[in-house]
Amino acid sequence: MSEFTTPTEKVELPSKGLVYPKESPLSSGTIEMKYMTAKEEDILMNQSYIKKGTAIDKLLKSLIVTEIDYDDLIVGDKNAIMVAARVLGYGSDYTFEYEGEEHTVDLGQLENKPIDDSNFTQGSNEFPYTLPYSKMDITYKLLTNKDEKNITRELEGLKRLNKESSAELSTRLKFMITSVDGDRDISTIRKFVDKRLLARDSKTLRKHIKNTQPDVDLTFFPTTDSSGVNIPIGLSFFWPDLD
Repeated sequence: MSEFTTPTEKVELPSKGLVYPKESPLSSGTIEMKYMTAKEEDILMNQSYIKKGTAIDKLLKSLIVTEIDYDDLIVGDKNAIMVAARVLGYGSDYTFEYEGEEHTVDLGQLENKPIDDSNFTQGSNEFPYTLPYSKMDITYKLLTNKDEKNITRELEGLKRLNKESSAELSTRLKFMITSVDGDRDISTIRKFVDKRLLARDSKTLRKHIKNTQPDVDLTFFPTTDSSGVNIPIGLSFFWPDLD
């Protein structure tokens, strides 16, 4: 019996690989992924993974052929890989409900958001920014999968201490900001976020990052909103028979 070879596809990363060190395969700006098989469907149906919230990560790790450290992926690149996995697994048509109406989009037509290459230094995931109201100079990073896991753990710990705790916004900023007026001390950054970061500076910074960070463009335009809204990622994205 001849050996089976699962077909693969190259996926373009929204970051173009600019934020990764040159020695990383991710710096090429593309990643190789294989088509989903019954093995990956087993991962999606694993109740233990689903309860832990790790099913998608387990799936993507199984599909990625390129030898990388999965935790190095920035969130925008991971989003593009997730969309590619859905297309390779169940096709490009994705049907969902929005404001009581059913919509179908072609995921294969989604494009990566344009980025200004001049804002990036190859191999560096750090960017300068001057807060518009306090005029303080900071640097920030784009969150990686490792950062997201650490943020989740910290928030869960805060919840155990105080069930009414709601510190996601400030916690995420503490992981994003890498220096304040040249000071890289972690305790300084955390104190700055809690006690000195003005709400209007925080809002402006978050908007700036959202508008400039690499990502896949998930915007669709329902008839009720000509400005566009994000495609809702629900159960039917990877579990089309369960929604």
